[in-house]
Amino acid sequence: MNAGPSFRIAGESDTDTLLKFMRAYYAYDGHGFEEAKARIALTTLLRDSSLGRVWLILDGATAVGYIAICFGYSLEWLGRDAFIDEFYLREESRGRGWGRMAMAFVEEEARASGVTVLHLEVVRQNAAALEIYRKLGYNEHASTLMSKWIAGNFSKPVGKADTE
Repeated sequence: MNAGPSFRIAGESDTDTLLKFMRAYYAYDGHGFEEAKARIALTTLLRDSSLGRVWLILDGATAVGYIAICFGYSLEWLGRDAFIDEFYLREESRGRGWGRMAMAFVEEEARASGVTVLHLEVVRQNAAALEIYRKLGYNEHASTLMSKWIAGNFSKPVGKADTE
Protein backbone atom coordinates (compact mmCIF):
# COMPACT_ATOMS: atom_id res chain seq x y z
CA MET A 1 0.00 0.00 0.00
CA ASN A 2 1.30 3.45 -0.92
CA ALA A 3 2.08 5.95 1.83
CA GLY A 4 0.10 8.63 0.08
CA PRO A 5 -1.31 9.84 -3.17
CA SER A 6 0.61 11.26 -6.09
CA PHE A 7 -0.68 13.99 -8.37
CA ARG A 8 -0.55 14.45 -12.12
CA ILE A 9 -1.67 17.49 -14.06
CA ALA A 10 -4.67 16.44 -16.14
CA GLY A 11 -4.76 16.84 -19.88
CA GLU A 12 -7.42 16.52 -22.52
CA SER A 13 -6.76 12.79 -22.77
CA ASP A 14 -8.10 12.52 -19.18
CA THR A 15 -11.48 14.04 -20.04
CA ASP A 16 -13.51 10.82 -19.86
CA THR A 17 -11.94 9.81 -16.53
CA LEU A 18 -12.60 13.27 -15.10
CA LEU A 19 -16.20 13.28 -16.33
CA LYS A 20 -16.84 9.99 -14.49
CA PHE A 21 -15.45 11.53 -11.31
CA MET A 22 -17.47 14.71 -11.87
CA ARG A 23 -20.68 12.69 -12.28
CA ALA A 24 -20.01 10.87 -8.99
CA TYR A 25 -19.06 14.10 -7.18
CA TYR A 26 -22.13 15.99 -8.38
CA ALA A 27 -24.40 13.10 -7.37
CA TYR A 28 -22.73 13.00 -3.92
CA ASP A 29 -23.22 16.75 -3.36
CA GLY A 30 -26.61 16.95 -5.09
CA HIS A 31 -25.61 19.13 -8.06
CA GLY A 32 -27.18 18.79 -11.49
CA PHE A 33 -24.99 17.15 -14.12
CA GLU A 34 -25.28 17.21 -17.90
CA GLU A 35 -22.30 15.51 -19.49
CA ALA A 36 -22.29 17.52 -22.72
CA LYS A 37 -22.15 20.83 -20.82
CA ALA A 38 -19.66 19.49 -18.29
CA ARG A 39 -17.42 18.29 -21.15
CA ILE A 40 -17.36 21.77 -22.71
CA ALA A 41 -16.51 23.47 -19.40
CA LEU A 42 -13.87 20.86 -18.54
CA THR A 43 -12.09 20.83 -21.90
CA THR A 44 -12.04 24.64 -21.93
CA LEU A 45 -10.21 24.57 -18.59
CA LEU A 46 -7.86 21.75 -19.63
CA ARG A 47 -6.90 23.64 -22.81
CA ASP A 48 -6.19 27.00 -21.11
CA SER A 49 -3.91 26.97 -18.06
CA SER A 50 -4.51 30.71 -17.55
CA LEU A 51 -7.98 29.71 -16.28
CA GLY A 52 -6.77 27.19 -13.72
CA ARG A 53 -5.47 23.65 -13.27
CA VAL A 54 -6.85 20.16 -12.77
CA TRP A 55 -4.86 17.34 -11.19
CA LEU A 56 -5.66 13.67 -11.03
CA ILE A 57 -5.13 12.13 -7.61
CA LEU A 58 -3.38 8.80 -8.07
CA ASP A 59 -3.02 5.66 -5.98
CA GLY A 60 -0.05 4.17 -7.80
CA ALA A 61 -1.08 4.32 -11.45
CA THR A 62 -4.83 4.37 -10.69
CA ALA A 63 -6.78 7.63 -10.67
CA VAL A 64 -8.89 7.81 -7.50
CA GLY A 65 -10.02 11.42 -7.68
CA TYR A 66 -9.29 14.93 -8.86
CA ILE A 67 -8.86 18.46 -7.62
CA ALA A 68 -9.33 21.62 -9.67
CA ILE A 69 -8.53 25.27 -9.03
CA CYS A 70 -9.80 28.18 -11.09
CA PHE A 71 -8.05 31.54 -11.06
CA GLY A 72 -9.50 34.98 -10.51
CA TYR A 73 -8.34 38.38 -9.35
CA SER A 74 -9.72 40.37 -6.43
CA LEU A 75 -9.05 43.83 -5.06
CA GLU A 76 -10.61 42.76 -1.77
CA TRP A 77 -8.25 39.77 -1.55
CA LEU A 78 -5.26 41.83 -2.74
CA GLY A 79 -4.47 40.12 -6.01
CA ARG A 80 -4.71 36.78 -7.71
CA ASP A 81 -7.10 34.44 -5.96
CA ALA A 82 -8.39 31.01 -6.81
CA PHE A 83 -11.30 28.75 -6.00
CA ILE A 84 -10.77 25.13 -5.21
CA ASP A 85 -13.57 24.61 -7.65
CA GLU A 86 -13.94 20.86 -7.36
CA PHE A 87 -12.38 18.18 -5.18
CA TYR A 88 -13.40 14.54 -5.25
CA LEU A 89 -11.95 11.32 -3.88
CA ARG A 90 -13.52 7.93 -4.42
CA GLU A 91 -15.08 6.61 -1.22
CA GLU A 92 -12.48 3.85 -0.81
CA SER A 93 -9.72 6.48 -0.80
CA ARG A 94 -11.28 8.57 1.95
CA GLY A 95 -10.37 8.39 5.62
CA ARG A 96 -6.64 7.87 4.95
CA GLY A 97 -5.53 11.50 5.16
CA TRP A 98 -5.37 11.79 1.39
CA GLY A 99 -7.80 14.69 1.33
CA ARG A 100 -5.54 16.70 3.62
CA MET A 101 -2.54 15.75 1.48
CA ALA A 102 -4.39 16.86 -1.66
CA MET A 103 -5.28 20.17 -0.02
CA ALA A 104 -1.65 20.76 1.03
CA PHE A 105 -0.52 19.91 -2.51
CA VAL A 106 -2.98 22.30 -4.15
CA GLU A 107 -2.08 25.09 -1.72
CA GLU A 108 1.58 24.77 -2.71
CA GLU A 109 0.70 24.69 -6.41
CA ALA A 110 -1.52 27.76 -6.00
CA ARG A 111 1.29 29.64 -4.20
CA ALA A 112 3.65 28.74 -7.04
CA SER A 113 1.09 30.25 -9.46
CA GLY A 114 1.03 33.56 -7.58
CA VAL A 115 -2.25 32.98 -5.74
CA THR A 116 -2.58 34.92 -2.49
CA VAL A 117 -5.81 33.38 -1.19
CA LEU A 118 -7.80 30.22 -1.84
CA HIS A 119 -11.58 30.01 -1.58
CA LEU A 120 -13.86 26.99 -1.58
CA GLU A 121 -17.54 26.21 -1.34
CA VAL A 122 -19.10 23.42 0.66
CA VAL A 123 -22.74 22.38 0.57
CA ARG A 124 -24.26 23.01 4.01
CA GLN A 125 -25.25 19.37 4.43
CA ASN A 126 -21.64 18.16 4.18
CA ALA A 127 -20.79 18.65 7.86
CA ALA A 128 -17.73 16.39 7.68
CA ALA A 129 -16.15 18.45 4.89
CA LEU A 130 -16.97 21.70 6.69
CA GLU A 131 -15.18 20.47 9.81
CA ILE A 132 -12.12 19.29 7.87
CA TYR A 133 -11.82 22.58 6.00
CA ARG A 134 -12.14 24.54 9.25
CA LYS A 135 -9.31 22.44 10.73
CA LEU A 136 -7.22 23.23 7.66
CA GLY A 137 -7.62 26.95 8.30
CA TYR A 138 -10.50 27.86 5.98
CA ASN A 139 -12.91 30.38 7.50
CA GLU A 140 -16.54 31.14 6.87
CA HIS A 141 -17.46 34.75 6.15
CA ALA A 142 -20.32 36.99 7.16
CA SER A 143 -20.95 37.58 3.47
CA THR A 144 -22.95 35.15 1.36
CA LEU A 145 -21.89 33.95 -2.08
CA MET A 146 -24.60 34.86 -4.54
CA SER A 147 -24.75 33.93 -8.21
CA LYS A 148 -26.80 34.92 -11.23
CA TRP A 149 -26.74 32.92 -14.44
CA ILE A 150 -26.30 35.45 -17.28
CA ALA A 151 -25.46 33.18 -20.23
CA GLY A 152 -28.90 32.84 -21.77
CA ASN A 153 -27.95 30.05 -24.16
CA PHE A 154 -26.07 27.75 -21.76
CA SER A 155 -27.85 27.20 -18.44
CA LYS A 156 -26.46 25.31 -15.44
CA PRO A 157 -28.05 21.93 -14.72
CA VAL A 158 -29.99 22.16 -11.46
CA GLY A 159 -29.67 19.57 -8.72
CA LYS A 160 -30.97 19.29 -5.18
CA ALA A 161 -28.04 21.27 -3.71
CA ASP A 162 -28.65 24.08 -6.18
CA THR A 163 -32.18 24.72 -4.91
CA GLU A 164 -31.57 24.69 -1.13
